[in-house]
Amino acid sequence: MQRRRYRAAALSAGMAVLAVTAGAATPAAAAPGGPSDELDITLLATTDLHGRVQDWDYFRDARYTESAGYATGLARVGSVVDQVRADKGEDSVLVVDNGDFLQGTPLSYYYARQEPVTETGAEHPMAAAYDAIGYDAQVVGNHEFNYGLDLLQAYTEDVDHPVLGANVVDAATGEPYLQPYTLRRMHVPGHKPVTVGILGLTTPGSAIWDRGNVEGRVEFQDMVEAAERWVPVVDRQADVVVVLSHAGVGGTSSYDPAQAPTENPADVIARTVPGIDAMVVGHTHRNAPSQVVVNEVTGEDVLLTQPYRWGATVSQVDIGLEKVRGQWDVVSTAATALRTDRYPEDPAVLAATADAHARTVEYVNQVVATSAEALPAATSPWEDTPILDFIQDVQTDTVGAALEGTEYADLPVLSIAAPFSRDAVFPQGDVTVRDIAGLYVYDNTLEAVTLTGAQVRAYLEYSARYYRTAPATGAVDPASLTNAVAPEAPNGIPDYNYDQLSGVTYDVDVAQPVGSRIVGLSHDGQPVADDEVFVVAVNNYRRSGGGGFPGISTAPVVYNEQQEIRQLLIDRAQSTGVIDPADFAVENWRLVRSGALLVP
Repeated sequence: MQRRRYRAAALSAGMAVLAVTAGAATPAAAAPGGPSDELDITLLATTDLHGRVQDWDYFRDARYTESAGYATGLARVGSVVDQVRADKGEDSVLVVDNGDFLQGTPLSYYYARQEPVTETGAEHPMAAAYDAIGYDAQVVGNHEFNYGLDLLQAYTEDVDHPVLGANVVDAATGEPYLQPYTLRRMHVPGHKPVTVGILGLTTPGSAIWDRGNVEGRVEFQDMVEAAERWVPVVDRQADVVVVLSHAGVGGTSSYDPAQAPTENPADVIARTVPGIDAMVVGHTHRNAPSQVVVNEVTGEDVLLTQPYRWGATVSQVDIGLEKVRGQWDVVSTAATALRTDRYPEDPAVLAATADAHARTVEYVNQVVATSAEALPAATSPWEDTPILDFIQDVQTDTVGAALEGTEYADLPVLSIAAPFSRDAVFPQGDVTVRDIAGLYVYDNTLEAVTLTGAQVRAYLEYSARYYRTAPATGAVDPASLTNAVAPEAPNGIPDYNYDQLSGVTYDVDVAQPVGSRIVGLSHDGQPVADDEVFVVAVNNYRRSGGGGFPGISTAPVVYNEQQEIRQLLIDRAQSTGVIDPADFAVENWRLVRSGALLVP
């Protein structure tokens, strides 16, 4: 801590030069005779597990596979942790998680909605898995708020470690809603105890994405400002400062920055807030085991590590310490990625989650209908497909029925849907819950707003940014045009941010520049007028501003009964017994190049 004391004194006096000089000094030189002790400790980190306890794909009802060979789940993670503890010594290893653990699979959905632990009092299977491994701390991610604060509270009461969130505050009192940080005192045999301070911060977009669950109850402060407040508090008490940042790097946001603070400021925190030794990064699902950011106040390196999502890797951060003037000082940090596919599943985690896994498998394999033909989603990103029309039809009918007898009953109802998964398919014959869950992979609820014709056009133009501009002539594969790069999506706009509308007819001309691609927008055979008014069915994520689509987050809400879209799809399938595209499929949009159809 000696070096950090110099930093704190310099900062309070406004002496930036002294801070940089002290931070750059060699610790051994600062103590005559050299350090009296040396010690290595290890931090193991995971992030974005998204409800994955076992290495299982519930949508395929089979072990998880992918072309890159990665495995998933906390059961694999458990074996990694066991091995590192055996190699390094259990007393010198800390294990942390970086958020987004309560949502993402049919298992997490089942214990939030079908058999909710908030009603049964049962231990949440994710809590059981983390406890079987023995985690020391974790931070909340944005998806921890998807099922409401009661489920999050039940989970925090289940687990044996603290769940952190320094920038999550009680809306009424302004006080922390969750524990901001924790101090872990490590007693490594033969060495003086080391105190590791772990601070948790989460991306503030939850205020937008889960407004219905959090508004008026909790608020999300700017992550940088929260770090400026809390890092010094932790630094004064700890030898090592670790920040769990459920946010990415680069300062990008998937929403209008006017709506909430920056979504991904992890590198800004490392660069501007002194006192941090290592940061765990997440939220963006990147595989980035090691990145070094130089703190502009101290001149010292800050190590950032991002484990790969779903438990595919565990970040191992080795921290070297030396004792200087009787206090521990961090002298080195290094991070590597441990692939979990090289380890077996941990029997302890499997046993702790066996019943929950079995119940989920039974649930997702329930047959709910028969499909008249195979309905794949593979081409949904570039052509109108019946399987997405199934979603559109259910949303349109639900909203239309709910508005009967109201002042909106005579307005035309449009519907918005996006291709969440290219792998989704309704097979010919039996359709199960997992088939429908594989199509609608998110736990969104249905809402509806009113938009003018001008707003509908602007919305579609924004959505059409998803395509790269097509060459003027020559053969072109429409699949090659998808996922265009945008300022907020340097790796390409994801499929789930390509919205398609039903209820109107239009072409998307990919030979035209962004902003001028929607051609022939019409309703009932007539051009859509700018002042024409429509009811538009939309999921709560999009309506709250997710994706930054224009007009939607401020539009008047005319329907919001908190009905989950996935369950509405299941209910329709069960009620009709047959899924036949002849009943709902309407080809109302096309991909064209200079007016010529791209997809025959």
